[in-house]
Amino acid sequence: MGGTVRIAAGSILVGVVVLGIKYLAFAVTGSVALYSDALESFVNVATAIAALLAVRLAEQPPDRNHPYGHYKVEYFSAVLAGTLIIVAALLILREAWQAVLVPRTIEAPAEGLALSIVASVLNAGWSRVLVTQGRKLRSPALTADGRHLLSDVVTSVGVVIGIVLAVTTGWAILDPALAALVAVNILWSGWQVIRESLGGLMDEAVPATRLEQIRGVISHNAGGALEAHDVRTRNAGRVTFIDFHLVVPAQMTVADAHDICDRIERALKEAVEGALITIHVEPEQKAKADGVVVL
Repeated sequence: MGGTVRIAAGSILVGVVVLGIKYLAFAVTGSVALYSDALESFVNVATAIAALLAVRLAEQPPDRNHPYGHYKVEYFSAVLAGTLIIVAALLILREAWQAVLVPRTIEAPAEGLALSIVASVLNAGWSRVLVTQGRKLRSPALTADGRHLLSDVVTSVGVVIGIVLAVTTGWAILDPALAALVAVNILWSGWQVIRESLGGLMDEAVPATRLEQIRGVISHNAGGALEAHDVRTRNAGRVTFIDFHLVVPAQMTVADAHDICDRIERALKEAVEGALITIHVEPEQKAKADGVVVL
């Protein structure tokens, strides 16, 4: 089992434990705000399961039907996570409105808040693991899961503060109002996850700074060639696809051109983790004015 799969499986375990703690906090208090917190944890479990399935499939080697691999499946997982987050937010808004119409008294607030704090500490620690390892392993599914957990921690802190205010002031309206604020924050989190994942599905190029780095690596390691042009990039999960045309002197042998390509590929793989490179060699009459000049 790969590291990404182990971490994704760990997310399910942590999510189930946190969900149980938060639901217990809601059960002992009857707080709508704690209900919203528990419902978000239910979404965490569902998205963790989706992430596990995605990373397991993403690790499968290329096959006849998927010659470029299965890396993009992680983006589908992230889109599903974002959609579930938005659904949870709408359910919370519905419950908050019901509580506005029929105000509820918060029972055993101290016990409920203590349970909520324990759950938040667990979420904070695991979200750090997910974001750190997700970036290290270049896994969009793990990174999206970690960011959502981090937003969950932030909203949980707000819930605790709001319930303390509701109990001390006696203003029952603060409980559903806080739940509504949690829902709005969750909506924004869900949209962010979906937006970033759609970029991967649409084959967005790497950031401008990374592209300049790639062009620089090509320029400094293509000695013997004349230029490189039509440099294109795209991300697919943890893999970065790089392809370009390499212009060489017309009299250069195939073997010499191949050596240059090998040298460039080695340098790019050292500079860009998970790079898959395709180079099309062309004679000098194919040179373009806007190409990467070889140093």
